[in-house]
Amino acid sequence: MYKLTKNELLNINGGAISIGAGLLIAAGVVFLIGVIDGYVRPLKCN
Repeated sequence: MYKLTKNELLNINGGAISIGAGLLIAAGVVFLIGVIDGYVRPLKCN
């Protein structure tokens, strides 16, 4: 094992999914849950 140089540390890229893609997936899941909930359990407006 050896110590990384400052240049090597700056070139490290982490994570397979970017934050924007993660947020987009989360928003899609929330939207689908809302659609399914509205279809299965329709509620009248107040």
